[in-house]
Amino acid sequence: MDPCDLTAAEAAAKLHDGSLTAEALTRACLARCAAREPEVKAFSFLDPDLAIANARRVDKRYDKGVLHGLPVGVKDMIDACDMPTSHNSPIYEGLRQGRDAACVAVARGEGAVIFGKTDTVEFAAGGRRALTRNPHDLTRTPGGSSSGSAAAVAAGMIPLAFGTQTGGSLIRPASFCGVFGMKPTHGVVNNEGAKRYSHTLDTIGWYGRSVADLRLVAEAFRLFGLDAPGAAPAGPRIGLCRGPNWALASTESQAALLLAGERLQAAGIAVEEVTLPATFGEVTEGQRQIAFGEGRGAFLGEYLNAHALLHQDFRDRVENSGGITAASLRAAYDHAAECRKLWDALFPPYDGILTVAAVGEAPVGRQDTGDHVFNAMWTLLHVPCIGMPCTRGPHGAPVGVQVIGPRFGDAALLDIAARIAPIVGG
Repeated sequence: MDPCDLTAAEAAAKLHDGSLTAEALTRACLARCAAREPEVKAFSFLDPDLAIANARRVDKRYDKGVLHGLPVGVKDMIDACDMPTSHNSPIYEGLRQGRDAACVAVARGEGAVIFGKTDTVEFAAGGRRALTRNPHDLTRTPGGSSSGSAAAVAAGMIPLAFGTQTGGSLIRPASFCGVFGMKPTHGVVNNEGAKRYSHTLDTIGWYGRSVADLRLVAEAFRLFGLDAPGAAPAGPRIGLCRGPNWALASTESQAALLLAGERLQAAGIAVEEVTLPATFGEVTEGQRQIAFGEGRGAFLGEYLNAHALLHQDFRDRVENSGGITAASLRAAYDHAAECRKLWDALFPPYDGILTVAAVGEAPVGRQDTGDHVFNAMWTLLHVPCIGMPCTRGPHGAPVGVQVIGPRFGDAALLDIAARIAPIVGG
């Protein structure tokens, strides 16, 4: 097998037993990039010589961390000390911060090969779209804003990549690109060194090709509960939640969720329909209020100092074109706090809640990166989410689902995801 076709977990085993080197794996990934990058356009910055130098540095290490030798892509609104951070904005083209963001420092400290910068929607928020195309169908978007990260993993160019989620920027591209993605509990991964949009919502996450891949990165970040022995219960109970936005899901996304439930039941796993209290119907709007309310200050500096280069999307945020008020923000914060407690109370008896991951197949073109309506609620609730492949839509494009747990239930959710993902994916 070509080393770049190994999952991160498979490659990690070989890197630790010495049957594979970081340089060999990095060169294999670079070869795949040479073949696919001209059409997929996943990277905003990729220097093969730098990637190889980083790999050789890893091969010389005495210690072998959790991510030893694994090439990792970094979304281009997250700083890396040896690479530019452009945010896909003309304001910051060529900017070098000269230091690693906290998440990159952890990955590098655990032996990862920082491979390159993946393209993103501007500031991971709006404005300019990434040039990236969906590797499964080049006429379609990979989703946003973590466009390049999801596409690079899906195309086999790298085994792991960082993404972020403020609305649905991590789980939705996972569904569109047919890969696994994890949005951990809000705040458990330090987001210092990543462009701040909303301190209430911004969450660092990651992509891989299996649940075991996601777990490796979770171990690097020492997520709560991973150091205690645990496994999915012998008889897990999965809640199937259509959610308050069910009517907005396409036929293929509705069918994917129901198919996932049927597959789990056929495998002997208990699946029960879960209906959320009516108050959850307001959470999606609450996420919008907070994102646009906090976004006013996030882009004020650029508005004042680089107005002509700032996309109208961000000018609108600063100018409060959405009419956000102090009262509406306060209400959104309070309502979210109440709903978080209601959500956590569902666990136990449920071990995971399965729901829709995206409206449907990836849209055609680059401008429409997909609606985050099936992600925004979970982002505001601060709960961990794992996206996983399920089926294909009417045009042959991937359609995934996501399994969700209570706050700080990341470790147990990874165990449940490992149990159900092979079944859900058929």
